[in-house]
Amino acid sequence: MVTILDVARLAGVSKATVSRALNGKVFVREEVKARIMQAIAETGYRPNQLARNLANNKTNSVGLVITNGLYNGPFFSSMIYHAATNSELHSRQLVLADGKHSAQEERDAIDLLLSLRCEAIMIYPKYLSVAELDEIIEHNQTPIVVINRELSRHRSQCVFVDHQQSCETMMEYLLTQGHRRIAFVAGSDASPTGERRLAGYRNALRNAGIEPDPQLLVRGSWSTDSGYEAGRELLARNVPFSCVLAGNDDMAIGVAKACYEAGLRLPEDVSLAGFDDSVIGKYYNPSLTTIHVPMEEMIRNAIEMVLMPEAAAICAHRGELVCRESVIAPKTAR
Repeated sequence: MVTILDVARLAGVSKATVSRALNGKVFVREEVKARIMQAIAETGYRPNQLARNLANNKTNSVGLVITNGLYNGPFFSSMIYHAATNSELHSRQLVLADGKHSAQEERDAIDLLLSLRCEAIMIYPKYLSVAELDEIIEHNQTPIVVINRELSRHRSQCVFVDHQQSCETMMEYLLTQGHRRIAFVAGSDASPTGERRLAGYRNALRNAGIEPDPQLLVRGSWSTDSGYEAGRELLARNVPFSCVLAGNDDMAIGVAKACYEAGLRLPEDVSLAGFDDSVIGKYYNPSLTTIHVPMEEMIRNAIEMVLMPEAAAICAHRGELVCRESVIAPKTAR
């Protein structure tokens, strides 16, 4: 393996001079620097970036922790895109760490980014609790911001959407359209986002004087496949409903397929709505009524929180109702 000493020997300078030329902190004569660059090109030497990070205590990088169970789908690919592009706007490199399948593995991913000397870290948690996240922030000097979770002790270091209120907004719209038998496809068990949306569904029904029917509640796991299976399960129960609200747009598309296979037309026979405003819903036929989650703004605010703490970044965001073609007034509950 080529080392910095090999470059120094070929350029006819000291190892320290090569180091100074690479770091750019101390003036090195142009003719000397040219010899060093030529020697690097000839030897194929690659500087040890980690070692330089340790020496300089700065990497110009921003870390993002997200579990791989969330990678698969347009909503999270969009989130990672916005994280990368907003990092680039601040002349930072985005470093992705996999939180995998447990709270401990999310901790391990955070520790990895800390060991790489990331300048700041964003966490989109699935398993770590609010109390654990607060503790992690308290015990680290590196700026950390949590996405999609409201923290109790570090509100200035989180960005989130009120998912319960957003679901109540959607339900109020469906109820004003005349729907009373509204089925709900919930997300994964123990998902904070899913549980808040489910709470909003139940609250809105009770506020309208309607007791939630357990037969109208089915669970998926956020994927299109799970939405399809949940739709089939709902239809197999043979209970009347005029509308299905899915916990995200991906599951809504799966429900649509189950309805079509059962001979039901959307929205003539069954109305359908989702959450997140994924791009697939906009171009689906019929286009999907949904709640827009302002992920781009949230990511921008998260990066501002950790890189520009003097800026007044917004913590709390609201979901916005997007009315499209998939919801109409019901004829009768099927």
